[in-house]
Amino acid sequence: MPPDVDMQTWVNIIATVAIAVGGWFGRSLWDAVDKLKNDIHQIEVDLPNNYIQKNQFSDGMKEIKEMLIRISEKLDGKADK
Repeated sequence: MPPDVDMQTWVNIIATVAIAVGGWFGRSLWDAVDKLKNDIHQIEVDLPNNYIQKNQFSDGMKEIKEMLIRISEKLDGKADK
């Protein structure tokens, strides 16, 4: 430590640097949370347009199940012969 600088000055310098780093970190977190909120909102807006709806999925699965039943019936008929 230089002799002409007292301890209070060093404490003030260290506190200033710590507060500045903490402020920068807090601002970074705030911006990241804000960006995340905007991204989630955009997903909510795009969700109905980009993904299949539940009733459409159910209708498609119903058709697949009916096909599998018909295939199973045909295989059962082949096994009986």
